[in-house]
Amino acid sequence: MAHGLIWISALLLFIAVNLSSQTSINPNWDRGFTGEETKEGVSVTSTALGVLNSKLTQIFFPVLYIIVFSVGLPTNAMAIWVFLFRTKKKHPSSIFMANLALADLLFVIWIPLKIAYHFNGNHWIFGEALCKVLVGFFYGNMYCSTAFIACISVQRYWAIVHPLSQQKRNNRLAVCVSVCVWLVVWALTVPLYLYDQTVKVTNMDIVTCHDVTRPSQSLYPCIYFLTMGVVGFVVPCLVCIVSNVQMLRALKSSMNDPSIVQKRKKAIILIVTVLVMFLVCFTPSNIMVMVHYALLFNGVKNSGYGFYITTLCLASLNSCVDPFVYYFISDEFREHVRNTFLCRSERTAQRMRVSFSALKYSKKSSTYTSDSGNTQSSSY
Repeated sequence: MAHGLIWISALLLFIAVNLSSQTSINPNWDRGFTGEETKEGVSVTSTALGVLNSKLTQIFFPVLYIIVFSVGLPTNAMAIWVFLFRTKKKHPSSIFMANLALADLLFVIWIPLKIAYHFNGNHWIFGEALCKVLVGFFYGNMYCSTAFIACISVQRYWAIVHPLSQQKRNNRLAVCVSVCVWLVVWALTVPLYLYDQTVKVTNMDIVTCHDVTRPSQSLYPCIYFLTMGVVGFVVPCLVCIVSNVQMLRALKSSMNDPSIVQKRKKAIILIVTVLVMFLVCFTPSNIMVMVHYALLFNGVKNSGYGFYITTLCLASLNSCVDPFVYYFISDEFREHVRNTFLCRSERTAQRMRVSFSALKYSKKSSTYTSDSGNTQSSSY
């Protein structure tokens, strides 16, 4: 799965770069993705015209968002259903995964507005308020995802190092941490509602949503996104790296214990998954956000806006990848999904598990071979 995601993302980036290179852009003409501001709006530069009129934004982006919406909506809804109504024995990992699924679902439900925007020639017709909501949920999902993935990494490490810790106490802590993450992310996305996200492009006669920056307001988003790149990406990334390294060390020191083998396998799968998620979905977009706004802040020539918005588009892939991460990491989640698709109630599934276990035990215990080679029967 991890290798497949890398290859798919690499292919999408290759297509995006080819599409953006087809636009006639002179890299020596433009400074950032803005233009000359007037009372009516902004007259954008040739770089902006090339990107806004390209197949990259008007065809590739909406098609990719359609895929994210088609996959992300049902899978995240299914994940929330399983975590809330099918998983009776809650544990910290399931609490963090449920919150991650909720963050993805809250973003995915707004994607149709994004699809309509790009198919309409990057012309926003839904008003300033909805544009701010869309932008807020997009970045809120990104920062919630990095935070909850970091929480899952820390919890997995703690479960391996302290396997006998109190379950109820850990669940309360997981709930408190989740609430804190939501409050912090909500507070961090509030500044996105405080300046104009829609800008009228006077030399194209369209209204863009979060695609063009007013020169008079460029300082505000520059400081905000440079700060959020550190708080919302660098810090969770470091937490994940430290947690996973410590997890591997703890497993390596217990290699003589046969029960550790299965935990080690799951831990390696989690580590690879987290690394791929950060490598594909979060690292390019957050790096390009910081680079773009740093260049804009310092007035440096920048012709890489097409690549920047492409990485932001690819960041939305995490919303449809996360449910498959739950499926491959959690045996319990996998079983609940199967039972849900087969329309089995929890009671029926439990009876089947008990009957199957009894049958296996009966088959193993019905006969045995003694050291002398005589076979005897035994009833249980």
